[in-house]
Amino acid sequence: MKIKLDWRKSAQENASAAYQSAKDAAAKEAGARDAIEKTKIEIVLAMADKTKTEAERKAPEMRRKREWYEKFRWFFTSGGKLAVAGRDAKQNDLLVAKSMNEFDLFFHADIQGAPATILVGGKEASQQEKIETAQFAASHSSAWKVGAASVDVYAVEKGQLSKHAQGGYVGAGGFAISGEREWFRSTPLGLAIGLKEGIVVCLPAVHPDSPGLPFVLSPGAIEKGQAAKKISAALKASADELLLALPSGKFSLKQRK
Repeated sequence: MKIKLDWRKSAQENASAAYQSAKDAAAKEAGARDAIEKTKIEIVLAMADKTKTEAERKAPEMRRKREWYEKFRWFFTSGGKLAVAGRDAKQNDLLVAKSMNEFDLFFHADIQGAPATILVGGKEASQQEKIETAQFAASHSSAWKVGAASVDVYAVEKGQLSKHAQGGYVGAGGFAISGEREWFRSTPLGLAIGLKEGIVVCLPAVHPDSPGLPFVLSPGAIEKGQAAKKISAALKASADELLLALPSGKFSLKQRK
């Protein structure tokens, strides 16, 4: 160890200066150690936060429990009754065989390629609720796909439906109808779509709540995928859920201000 001496100072002064220098160096070393330890702790905490953030980002989102009817097309009437429509032939048969009872009504657009639409508790429904269900059935039929403005719709009871016709067994998704039908002539096609409590809701345009939804839909020239993307961007909703809610065909979109 080397000690520098100042020849201008006495031995006592040089000793005092050397002691102070050693003391200052020790203090600096202790401060450096403290700074290093503090930095280490900050690094560990930062890494923990980063790990936590990545874990939160990778964690699966909590999915809400879906109701049984959400696998179909659906809405609630102005009177609070559930209306459900099949997405395909298999669902049409399932709705009638498993979900429909004697108190319900079966709605169907008078055109080839239309869903079985069940109004739960339909026998006690008001005329307004029936009109809403008829428009829903019409809008999800092939009438939309061909760009029709309106289509006739009828309603019957479960006892009037059969899978057996005079010519033999009726194919998947179809039913033989007997007896009188309740007609809803020239039912206009039209829907309104939006979000309620984070859920995509699609209502017939005649529904009293439809003015509260931001988009009005009718047959038009916009492709379904393009329409879903535009609505998705405006609502910040899942494009996949919107695609499931929309009928097949092309669209005219009107966004309410």
